[in-house]
Formats: sequence, structure tokens, C-alpha cells
Amino acid sequence: MSSIAFAPAGQAIAKSPAKKQTVSASKHKKTSARVSSEYRVNPSKTKSMRPTKVHARKLAKPAADAEMFDSFVGKSSNSNLAIASTKALVMNQNTHEIIYSKNLDTPTPIASVTKLMTAMVVLDAKLNLNDEVSITEMDVDYLKGTSSRLPVGTTMTREDLLNLALIASENRAASALATHYPGGKQRFIQDMNAKAASLGMMNTHFEDSTGLNSNNVSTAMDLARMVHAAYQYPMIRQITTTSDYDLNVHRRQPLHFHNTNALVRESTHSSWEIGLSKTGYISEAGRCLVMQATIAGEPLILVLLDSVGKLTRIGDAKRIKKWMEHNYSTLSSQNKGGGDIVLTGLSMSKTLGEDAN
Repeated sequence: MSSIAFAPAGQAIAKSPAKKQTVSASKHKKTSARVSSEYRVNPSKTKSMRPTKVHARKLAKPAADAEMFDSFVGKSSNSNLAIASTKALVMNQNTHEIIYSKNLDTPTPIASVTKLMTAMVVLDAKLNLNDEVSITEMDVDYLKGTSSRLPVGTTMTREDLLNLALIASENRAASALATHYPGGKQRFIQDMNAKAASLGMMNTHFEDSTGLNSNNVSTAMDLARMVHAAYQYPMIRQITTTSDYDLNVHRRQPLHFHNTNALVRESTHSSWEIGLSKTGYISEAGRCLVMQATIAGEPLILVLLDSVGKLTRIGDAKRIKKWMEHNYSTLSSQNKGGGDIVLTGLSMSKTLGEDAN
């Protein structure tokens, strides 16, 4: 089976290595035109996950009310996996085999998934994480009007800002990281787009550091590249898999923040092995979730975009986990004799050169 070679992630700098207003039609057309035919995939070959070589068949379209997927019991049969998210990708991080894909080359707003790129740009710049940084009026969200527990004038370290941006998806924290960047926000956005290009994310564009701007667009495939790159930073892995964070801002009691991904909060009491996580939501993007997780002994990259319903992205992740645990060991044992076992019928060879959260 052909494999996918990811572009170099760049140098990872870490302090502690522990542990749809939709994009306009013209914009969408322009962005879509950049999708190389090299990356196009016949959707009919990737809509089902099957434990043998298959002639792919289309799944029935999800019901209009995607809340039906919000119960965590699997809606999928043993052979096929039904995903409610509009765009999705499941990839083996080691072999780069695409296990499941759905509209993987369709550009879409990505909301706060953006903050993974924000963190990489900050760490690449080797800025002092102990520097004191203040929330300014420039960091207030006047675009979406989202709330924040960080009043203008609040001072904390750059490391605190990283933690709040990645754990609690705090928009003012992500904005302040760009505000206090050498060259300011304009230079920060330039460096975000330069980083994306260096990772081969050719169908990705950033206009802010928070994801509140719906012109921050990417594809499921490009986000797999970004997750793989972010995973090379020990600090990003550690922060995004932290369930809770307390911030002392000179009040009687510290402010308590929790991870926006319920699966991370539950992971200490469940069988989830999550290595990296980030959620996202604005109305144009729907509910989004990207993760690196080990399932059935395999390191996977999960990208779930444009989900309807508060729990749909979590339900999709749980269905993926259930499917992998039920089918993957069977797949592996069948292939021990060297037989031609194909996970999805897809063979690709590429060089991958409410409040918003």
C-alpha cells in the first residue's frame, strides 16, 4: 500500500518536555481551485471503513437532525462506520494510511483549531515564556462578541497564555500571544501562513490567531498535517492533554479553567489514550475536533469538522474508537500471511511537503 510522507514539522521548542456564515462563493471557488488534482480522491471509495478489500458503497445520508448522533452508542454496523461530521479524516500516524475520509479536500472554516498553529508559531520564535504579558483592548472580541474571564489589564506569563489558549480555548489569550509578538499581529499572521506553507498545507489560510475569523480555512487533509506537526512539540502535547488549569490573577481564589474536550477531561477514568487535542466552534465552522490518539494499539490522527449538535464530534470520536477496537485486530491478523488487506479501498501516494472554542 502506498504511504504518505509528511513534511518536516520544523524545530519544536518546549519549556517542559514532560509528560456556516460560510466562506463566500467566490472565496470558496478561489480556494478550491488551489486543490491539486494530486490530492483529489474519489469520495465513493472512502465513505465506508471495511475490514476486507471492498467495492465501496455509499452510506445513507445522515438524518437532517444530526442530534441523533449525540448518543454515544455506536450507530455503525460492524463493517461500516457512519460519521456525522461533514468533513472527516482518520489516518494512521505511523504508516500514513488513510483509514477513513469524507470530503477531505474541501476547504472549510476551522475555528479554534487555529490555536494549534498559534502555539507552534510562538514556540518557533523561541520567545521567553516567563515574560509578563497583559491583555489589551486589542484582544477583546468585537467580531463575535464572545465572553472572557480575562479583563483588559490582566497580566500573566506567556506560558499562562499558551495554557489558556490550548486548554480552555481562551480567545483573548490567543490574541494576546499575537499582540505581543515581535512585529505585532500582522507579522504573526504572516508567520502563521508561512508555517502552514512549510508544512505543505497548500489549501490553508489564516487571518487571525484565535479562529474567530471565518476566513481561517483549511481542509481535513491539511489539518492532519498540522496535527502531526504540532505533535512534535512536547509542550503542545502536554498542554492540550491537561484536563484543568488554575490561574492566579491576584484574586482571593484562582480562576479555574477546564479543557474544552470532554474526552480529555474523562481520559483519566476511561480507556482513551490521547496525545494531542483541540476543539473549535464558530457558527460558520460548526463543531470541530482534532486529536492524536492511540486506539487498538495504533497511533491515529482524527479530524472531525463541521459537526452539528454539541455532542456530535464526541460521538463521532467514540464511534471511531469502537470501530477500530472491534475491527482492527481482525484486520491485522488477516494480513499476517501477507495478504492484500485494504482498509478503505483507498490507495494514495502524496508528499505532504454560543462561545467559540
